[in-house]
Amino acid sequence: MVQLEIDFIDETNEVTEDQQSDIKGLIECALEYEGVTGEVEISISFVDDERIHEINRDYRDKDRATDVISFAMEELGEGEMEITGVDLPRTLGDIVISIPTTIRQAEEYGHSFRRELGFLAVHGCLHLLGYDHMNEADEKVMFTKQKEILEKYGLERL
Repeated sequence: MVQLEIDFIDETNEVTEDQQSDIKGLIECALEYEGVTGEVEISISFVDDERIHEINRDYRDKDRATDVISFAMEELGEGEMEITGVDLPRTLGDIVISIPTTIRQAEEYGHSFRRELGFLAVHGCLHLLGYDHMNEADEKVMFTKQKEILEKYGLERL
């Protein structure tokens, strides 16, 4: 069983406690779907388009806004050492979601803000677990998992 702790940071003041609780349940569903157990920590930040543009530019060399960015803590960079210890929770990393982009995309795709926010949270979570969509085969695996997790949680696309 997974014991999830999420540090929510809402720079927009637009995401309600109920919506945050919903995201926590969805992330728990995703982690259980992936067989993750034990204590897990994640940080999720809700930002505006300007802030996500800045993060995307500074950390990913992409000079544009985007919908979601993930920073996996379990991916070690060159010269980095893994931090291990007894009774330490597994720290997966950080997810950053643009709320204005979430609102726009929900309207464009014709579904609810809840569905789009849930999709982006699951997408970010799967990135933290090492999934990617850089090629067609990987994209198929990742997007199939997203769809199945959202359906299992009750947020299927209408």
